[in-house]
Amino acid sequence: MSRRAIDPTHIVPFLALTLVPFGVTACGGGGDAASGGGAATSADIRVQGFATPESVLHDTIADVYLVSNINGSPVERDGNGFISRVSPEGQVLQREWISGAAPGVTLNAPKGLAISDGKLYVADIDCVRMFDRESGAPAGEVCLKNATFLNDIAASPDGSMFFTDSGLRMGAEGLVPDGSDAVYRLIDDDRVVAVKKDTSLGAPNGIAVGSRGILVASFGSGEVYQLDAEGNRTDMMPASQRQLDGIVMLPDGGFMMSSWGDSAVYRVGGDGKVTKPVTGVEAPADIGYDARRNRVLIPLFNANEVLIHPLG
Repeated sequence: MSRRAIDPTHIVPFLALTLVPFGVTACGGGGDAASGGGAATSADIRVQGFATPESVLHDTIADVYLVSNINGSPVERDGNGFISRVSPEGQVLQREWISGAAPGVTLNAPKGLAISDGKLYVADIDCVRMFDRESGAPAGEVCLKNATFLNDIAASPDGSMFFTDSGLRMGAEGLVPDGSDAVYRLIDDDRVVAVKKDTSLGAPNGIAVGSRGILVASFGSGEVYQLDAEGNRTDMMPASQRQLDGIVMLPDGGFMMSSWGDSAVYRVGGDGKVTKPVTGVEAPADIGYDARRNRVLIPLFNANEVLIHPLG
Protein backbone atom coordinates (compact mmCIF):
# COMPACT_ATOMS: atom_id res chain seq x y z
CA MET A 1 0.00 0.00 0.00
CA SER A 2 1.45 3.32 -1.04
CA ARG A 3 1.69 6.31 1.30
CA ARG A 4 2.53 9.84 0.22
CA ALA A 5 2.88 12.78 2.60
CA ILE A 6 1.78 16.12 1.16
CA ASP A 7 2.81 19.49 2.58
CA PRO A 8 -0.15 21.84 1.97
CA THR A 9 2.10 24.89 2.24
CA HIS A 10 3.46 23.90 -1.17
CA ILE A 11 0.23 23.54 -3.13
CA VAL A 12 -1.11 25.45 -6.10
CA PRO A 13 -4.59 26.36 -7.36
CA PHE A 14 -6.25 23.93 -9.79
CA LEU A 15 -7.68 24.61 -13.24
CA ALA A 16 -11.07 26.23 -13.62
CA LEU A 17 -14.40 24.48 -13.20
CA THR A 18 -17.63 25.87 -14.59
CA LEU A 19 -19.97 26.87 -11.75
CA VAL A 20 -23.58 27.93 -12.12
CA PRO A 21 -24.82 29.94 -9.10
CA PHE A 22 -28.48 29.93 -8.19
CA GLY A 23 -30.63 31.63 -5.59
CA VAL A 24 -31.83 30.10 -2.33
CA THR A 25 -34.65 31.34 -0.14
CA ALA A 26 -33.79 30.40 3.44
CA CYS A 27 -34.93 31.10 6.96
CA GLY A 28 -32.76 32.76 9.56
CA GLY A 29 -30.31 31.02 11.86
CA GLY A 30 -31.78 28.06 13.66
CA GLY A 31 -35.41 29.02 12.99
CA ASP A 32 -38.23 26.87 11.64
CA ALA A 33 -39.49 29.07 8.83
CA ALA A 34 -38.84 26.43 6.17
CA SER A 35 -41.98 24.71 4.93
CA GLY A 36 -42.72 21.06 4.35
CA GLY A 37 -41.37 19.65 7.60
CA GLY A 38 -41.87 15.96 8.30
CA ALA A 39 -40.97 13.74 11.24
CA ALA A 40 -39.81 10.18 10.75
CA THR A 41 -42.65 7.94 9.50
CA SER A 42 -43.62 4.28 9.49
CA ALA A 43 -42.21 4.02 5.98
CA ASP A 44 -38.72 4.65 7.37
CA ILE A 45 -36.21 1.86 7.88
CA ARG A 46 -33.99 2.08 10.95
CA VAL A 47 -30.82 0.01 10.88
CA GLN A 48 -29.03 -0.57 14.17
CA GLY A 49 -25.70 -1.97 15.34
CA PHE A 50 -23.22 0.68 14.18
CA ALA A 51 -20.42 2.39 16.13
CA THR A 52 -20.47 6.18 15.71
CA PRO A 53 -21.71 6.10 12.09
CA GLU A 54 -20.57 9.23 10.26
CA SER A 55 -21.31 8.83 6.55
CA VAL A 56 -23.57 6.77 4.27
CA LEU A 57 -22.93 6.29 0.55
CA HIS A 58 -24.98 4.41 -2.04
CA ASP A 59 -22.70 2.20 -4.13
CA THR A 60 -24.91 2.27 -7.22
CA ILE A 61 -23.03 -0.54 -8.99
CA ALA A 62 -23.31 -3.10 -6.18
CA ASP A 63 -26.60 -1.51 -5.01
CA VAL A 64 -25.55 -1.48 -1.37
CA TYR A 65 -25.16 1.25 1.23
CA LEU A 66 -21.71 1.80 2.71
CA VAL A 67 -21.49 3.20 6.24
CA SER A 68 -18.32 4.65 7.80
CA ASN A 69 -17.95 3.95 11.53
CA ILE A 70 -15.62 6.15 13.58
CA ASN A 71 -15.97 3.76 16.54
CA GLY A 72 -14.76 6.18 19.21
CA SER A 73 -12.96 9.50 18.97
CA PRO A 74 -13.10 11.37 15.62
CA VAL A 75 -9.45 12.42 15.97
CA GLU A 76 -7.75 9.45 17.63
CA ARG A 77 -5.44 7.22 15.60
CA ASP A 78 -6.72 4.07 17.27
CA GLY A 79 -6.94 1.76 14.25
CA ASN A 80 -10.46 0.58 15.07
CA GLY A 81 -12.58 2.35 12.43
CA PHE A 82 -14.54 0.28 9.93
CA ILE A 83 -16.86 0.37 6.90
CA SER A 84 -20.17 -1.54 6.89
CA ARG A 85 -22.24 -2.84 3.97
CA VAL A 86 -26.04 -2.61 4.24
CA SER A 87 -28.72 -3.77 1.80
CA PRO A 88 -31.41 -1.32 0.60
CA GLU A 89 -33.86 -3.39 2.64
CA GLY A 90 -31.94 -2.52 5.80
CA GLN A 91 -30.06 -5.77 6.37
CA VAL A 92 -26.47 -5.45 7.63
CA LEU A 93 -24.61 -7.58 5.11
CA GLN A 94 -21.12 -7.10 6.61
CA ARG A 95 -20.70 -5.01 9.72
CA GLU A 96 -16.91 -4.78 9.36
CA TRP A 97 -16.41 -5.17 5.62
CA ILE A 98 -13.26 -3.02 5.80
CA SER A 99 -11.77 -3.00 9.29
CA GLY A 100 -8.87 -1.03 10.71
CA ALA A 101 -8.17 -4.04 12.91
CA ALA A 102 -7.45 -6.26 9.90
CA PRO A 103 -3.83 -6.95 8.87
CA GLY A 104 -2.54 -4.44 6.33
CA VAL A 105 -5.49 -2.07 6.76
CA THR A 106 -5.36 1.39 8.34
CA LEU A 107 -8.64 3.00 9.37
CA ASN A 108 -8.74 5.24 12.41
CA ALA A 109 -11.78 7.50 12.34
CA PRO A 110 -13.30 7.15 8.85
CA LYS A 111 -15.75 9.86 7.85
CA GLY A 112 -16.73 10.91 4.30
CA LEU A 113 -16.98 8.31 1.52
CA ALA A 114 -16.87 8.57 -2.27
CA ILE A 115 -16.53 6.15 -5.19
CA SER A 116 -14.75 6.76 -8.48
CA ASP A 117 -13.16 4.50 -11.10
CA GLY A 118 -13.46 1.30 -9.10
CA LYS A 119 -12.13 2.75 -5.84
CA LEU A 120 -13.68 3.71 -2.54
CA TYR A 121 -12.17 6.89 -1.08
CA VAL A 122 -12.34 7.51 2.68
CA ALA A 123 -11.50 10.71 4.60
CA ASP A 124 -9.63 9.67 7.76
CA ILE A 125 -8.22 12.42 10.06
CA ASP A 126 -5.22 13.51 7.94
CA CYS A 127 -5.31 10.98 5.10
CA VAL A 128 -7.46 10.04 2.15
CA ARG A 129 -7.42 6.24 2.08
CA MET A 130 -8.31 4.20 -0.99
CA PHE A 131 -9.80 0.71 -1.25
CA ASP A 132 -10.94 -1.55 -4.06
CA ARG A 133 -14.65 -0.99 -4.50
CA GLU A 134 -15.43 -4.69 -4.94
CA SER A 135 -13.06 -6.47 -2.55
CA GLY A 136 -12.34 -3.75 0.00
CA ALA A 137 -8.61 -4.38 -0.34
CA PRO A 138 -6.30 -1.41 0.40
CA ALA A 139 -5.40 0.54 -2.76
CA GLY A 140 -3.22 3.38 -1.47
CA GLU A 141 -3.43 6.54 0.60
CA VAL A 142 -2.44 10.18 0.48
CA CYS A 143 -1.71 11.99 3.76
CA LEU A 144 -1.45 15.74 4.35
CA LYS A 145 0.95 17.44 6.71
CA ASN A 146 -0.85 19.81 9.09
CA ALA A 147 -4.33 18.49 8.26
CA THR A 148 -6.29 17.74 11.43
CA PHE A 149 -9.89 16.80 10.62
CA LEU A 150 -10.48 15.57 7.08
CA ASN A 151 -14.23 15.21 6.95
CA ASP A 152 -16.25 14.80 3.75
CA ILE A 153 -15.13 13.78 0.26
CA ALA A 154 -16.86 13.92 -3.12
CA ALA A 155 -16.04 12.64 -6.59
CA SER A 156 -15.83 15.08 -9.49
CA PRO A 157 -17.01 14.06 -12.99
CA ASP A 158 -13.38 14.26 -14.16
CA GLY A 159 -12.31 11.60 -11.64
CA SER A 160 -10.60 13.90 -9.16
CA MET A 161 -11.74 14.03 -5.53
CA PHE A 162 -12.67 17.07 -3.45
CA PHE A 163 -12.47 16.92 0.33
CA THR A 164 -12.74 19.14 3.39
CA ASP A 165 -10.64 19.74 6.49
CA SER A 166 -12.95 21.05 9.21
CA GLY A 167 -10.00 22.50 11.11
CA LEU A 168 -10.72 20.91 14.48
CA ARG A 169 -8.68 19.33 17.25
CA MET A 170 -9.53 17.82 20.61
CA GLY A 171 -9.33 20.31 23.47
CA ALA A 172 -9.94 19.97 27.19
CA GLU A 173 -13.70 20.27 26.73
CA GLY A 174 -14.13 18.71 23.30
CA LEU A 175 -13.45 19.70 19.71
CA VAL A 176 -12.11 23.23 19.18
CA PRO A 177 -11.02 25.15 16.03
CA ASP A 178 -7.34 24.94 15.13
CA GLY A 179 -7.22 27.06 11.95
CA SER A 180 -6.60 24.31 9.38
CA ASP A 181 -9.98 24.86 7.65
CA ALA A 182 -9.60 23.95 3.97
CA VAL A 183 -11.09 22.49 0.82
CA TYR A 184 -8.68 20.35 -1.23
CA ARG A 185 -8.63 18.50 -4.52
CA LEU A 186 -6.90 15.14 -5.07
CA ILE A 187 -5.71 14.56 -8.63
CA ASP A 188 -4.57 11.19 -10.04
CA ASP A 189 -4.56 9.73 -6.52
CA ASP A 190 -1.21 11.35 -5.71
CA ARG A 191 -1.36 15.14 -6.04
CA VAL A 192 -3.24 17.50 -3.73
CA VAL A 193 -4.02 21.11 -4.58
CA ALA A 194 -5.85 23.71 -2.51
CA VAL A 195 -9.17 25.12 -3.56
CA LYS A 196 -9.19 27.39 -0.51
CA LYS A 197 -7.45 27.29 2.88
CA ASP A 198 -8.84 29.89 5.26
CA THR A 199 -10.67 30.09 8.59
CA SER A 200 -13.44 32.04 6.83
CA LEU A 201 -14.64 28.64 5.58
CA GLY A 202 -16.28 28.17 8.98
CA ALA A 203 -15.25 24.57 9.71
CA PRO A 204 -16.23 23.16 6.28
CA ASN A 205 -17.92 19.81 6.61
CA GLY A 206 -20.03 18.38 3.79
CA ILE A 207 -19.01 18.75 0.16
CA ALA A 208 -20.78 17.91 -3.08
CA VAL A 209 -19.63 18.29 -6.68
CA GLY A 210 -21.90 18.18 -9.70
CA SER A 211 -23.89 20.28 -12.14
CA ARG A 212 -23.88 23.20 -9.70
CA GLY A 213 -20.11 23.07 -9.20
CA ILE A 214 -18.66 22.74 -5.69
CA LEU A 215 -21.05 23.16 -2.76
CA VAL A 216 -19.85 23.18 0.85
CA ALA A 217 -21.86 22.97 4.08
CA SER A 218 -20.12 24.35 7.15
CA PHE A 219 -20.53 23.06 10.68
CA GLY A 220 -19.05 26.00 12.56
CA SER A 221 -20.75 28.89 10.75
CA GLY A 222 -23.82 26.99 9.54
CA GLU A 223 -23.52 28.25 5.96
CA VAL A 224 -23.82 26.74 2.50
CA TYR A 225 -21.58 28.30 -0.13
CA GLN A 226 -20.21 27.64 -3.58
CA LEU A 227 -16.52 27.80 -4.45
CA ASP A 228 -14.96 28.56 -7.81
CA ALA A 229 -11.57 27.53 -9.15
CA GLU A 230 -9.73 30.36 -7.40
CA GLY A 231 -11.40 29.74 -4.05
CA ASN A 232 -13.85 32.63 -4.43
CA ARG A 233 -17.17 31.92 -2.79
CA THR A 234 -20.80 32.59 -3.54
CA ASP A 235 -23.03 32.39 -0.48
CA MET A 236 -26.05 30.12 -0.85
CA MET A 237 -27.44 30.04 2.70
CA PRO A 238 -26.42 32.57 5.35
CA ALA A 239 -24.59 31.95 8.62
CA SER A 240 -26.74 30.30 11.28
CA GLN A 241 -26.74 28.03 14.32
CA ARG A 242 -27.71 25.06 12.18
CA GLN A 243 -24.37 23.20 12.47
CA LEU A 244 -24.56 21.72 8.98
CA ASP A 245 -22.96 18.35 8.27
CA GLY A 246 -23.52 16.39 5.05
CA ILE A 247 -24.67 17.75 1.70
CA VAL A 248 -25.81 15.92 -1.44
CA MET A 249 -26.97 17.14 -4.84
CA LEU A 250 -30.34 16.09 -6.28
CA PRO A 251 -31.52 15.36 -9.83
CA ASP A 252 -33.71 18.50 -9.91
CA GLY A 253 -30.64 20.73 -9.50
CA GLY A 254 -31.24 21.24 -5.80
CA PHE A 255 -29.52 19.76 -2.79
CA MET A 256 -30.08 18.43 0.73
CA MET A 257 -28.04 18.97 3.87
CA SER A 258 -28.22 17.69 7.44
CA SER A 259 -28.38 19.97 10.48
CA TRP A 260 -27.29 19.08 14.00
CA GLY A 261 -28.54 22.40 15.33
CA ASP A 262 -32.08 21.82 14.03
CA SER A 263 -32.08 17.99 14.27
CA ALA A 264 -33.30 17.94 10.69
CA VAL A 265 -32.52 17.38 7.03
CA TYR A 266 -33.11 20.38 4.78
CA ARG A 267 -34.00 20.22 1.10
CA VAL A 268 -33.39 23.10 -1.30
CA GLY A 269 -35.18 22.63 -4.61
CA GLY A 270 -33.84 23.69 -7.97
CA ASP A 271 -36.16 26.69 -7.68
CA GLY A 272 -34.58 27.71 -4.35
CA LYS A 273 -37.52 26.64 -2.17
CA VAL A 274 -36.44 25.34 1.25
CA THR A 275 -38.25 22.48 3.01
CA LYS A 276 -37.44 20.09 5.83
CA PRO A 277 -38.39 16.55 4.74
CA VAL A 278 -37.00 15.06 7.96
CA THR A 279 -37.21 16.53 11.46
CA GLY A 280 -36.66 15.24 14.98
CA VAL A 281 -33.44 13.37 14.21
CA GLU A 282 -30.62 13.99 16.69
CA ALA A 283 -27.08 14.43 15.31
CA PRO A 284 -27.74 13.63 11.62
CA ALA A 285 -24.27 13.29 10.13
CA ASP A 286 -23.02 12.94 6.52
CA ILE A 287 -26.15 12.01 4.58
CA GLY A 288 -26.27 9.96 1.38
CA TYR A 289 -28.84 9.76 -1.41
CA ASP A 290 -30.29 6.73 -3.20
CA ALA A 291 -31.47 8.16 -6.53
CA ARG A 292 -32.82 4.79 -7.65
CA ARG A 293 -35.37 4.73 -4.81
CA ASN A 294 -35.46 8.48 -4.03
CA ARG A 295 -34.29 8.05 -0.44
CA VAL A 296 -32.14 10.07 1.91
CA LEU A 297 -29.75 7.95 3.99
CA ILE A 298 -29.09 9.46 7.42
CA PRO A 299 -26.36 8.27 9.80
CA LEU A 300 -27.47 9.03 13.36
CA PHE A 301 -24.14 9.76 14.97
CA ASN A 302 -25.19 9.45 18.62
CA ALA A 303 -27.84 6.74 18.26
CA ASN A 304 -25.54 4.35 16.35
CA GLU A 305 -28.24 3.89 13.71
CA VAL A 306 -28.85 4.63 10.04
CA LEU A 307 -32.25 6.02 9.07
CA ILE A 308 -33.43 5.27 5.53
CA HIS A 309 -36.13 7.81 4.70
CA PRO A 310 -38.17 7.80 1.45
CA LEU A 311 -38.71 11.23 -0.09
CA GLY A 312 -42.01 12.35 -1.54
